[in-house]
Amino acid sequence: MHSQKRDTLVFQHPAPPVEHKRVWPVFLPFAGCPFRCVYCSQPELTGQNPKPLRAVYSNLEQSLNLAVKKSVHSLGLAFYGGTFTALPNAWPERFLECVQAFKQSGFLTHIRCSTRPDAITVPMLKRLKALGLDMVELGIQSFDEHALTISGRGYTRQQALDACAMVHDAGLELGIQLMPGLPGQTPEAFAQDIQAACAQQAKVARLYPCVVLRGTPLARIHERGGYTPWAQDSVVRELGQGLLQLWKAGTTVIRIGLAPEQDLQNAIIAGPWHPAMGQLVRSRALFLAIAEKCRELGSTPRELHCPERYHSDVLGHKKTMLSEYESLGLSAKQLRFHSSSDFVLLR
Repeated sequence: MHSQKRDTLVFQHPAPPVEHKRVWPVFLPFAGCPFRCVYCSQPELTGQNPKPLRAVYSNLEQSLNLAVKKSVHSLGLAFYGGTFTALPNAWPERFLECVQAFKQSGFLTHIRCSTRPDAITVPMLKRLKALGLDMVELGIQSFDEHALTISGRGYTRQQALDACAMVHDAGLELGIQLMPGLPGQTPEAFAQDIQAACAQQAKVARLYPCVVLRGTPLARIHERGGYTPWAQDSVVRELGQGLLQLWKAGTTVIRIGLAPEQDLQNAIIAGPWHPAMGQLVRSRALFLAIAEKCRELGSTPRELHCPERYHSDVLGHKKTMLSEYESLGLSAKQLRFHSSSDFVLLR
């Protein structure tokens, strides 16, 4: 039998639905970390300097009490910047107990933390879940054994995989943070990282291309010629493919690239940082998905109708994706935008 060509192909954006909710970040720079990672400089990454945990606790309690009086809108809470589950002297429990009443009242609807994959156990996670924790984001950075060793992460691929299983076993949502371009990592290894992340059924993921920050051990390695960051074009290409795979696996990617803090921009020595990195990668991933649909259509498309809400992602940053769509036979005039939520390819 001959395969039939289709005159019309209707499809949705490949990304999972995103629940837009404001998140209250609680920064704990370096807190609980067993050592400083070669690439890390938390003050530049978060715009926050380390503070005593007692001061963070007191400020959080006061701020939430004030926020409840001023706002009726619920929000999520996130503990970032350190290794939350390795905080000393039962501080993880104390922080969660501090916010427990706010969650019970409905003001806080979701609580997450970030931590290392070698700093958790199932009993610990179950205990934190009972206190209101909903999600654990694991700073895995890579599942590649060579990259983990060269970067001095201090754990193995198997430990990272086991940690993902522990989060699931404890009944918590899983988040995975990856850092493409780590010392010792190849694009092929990153593609395998994406496959591994998809297999772990993470609810969310973050992709942070590795950059060289002033004052870090990686900066000294770079200055000696021992590390070369990935080029920006390569990062957009590899992350675009990776993002599409994560979308297909049902994983919501909530961050691509480091946030444009002024201190961060001043601290970057080298590497693929761009203020619109997220859009560059999303546009690439969407193009790859549309290219797949064009092949499914069976011939050169006559028009592509796109939801207006994705106008900027289709055209790309400064309309850089137009030439890519031309390679599919779609000129700028053949890209139409409408109020529907569907993409429609016409043959």
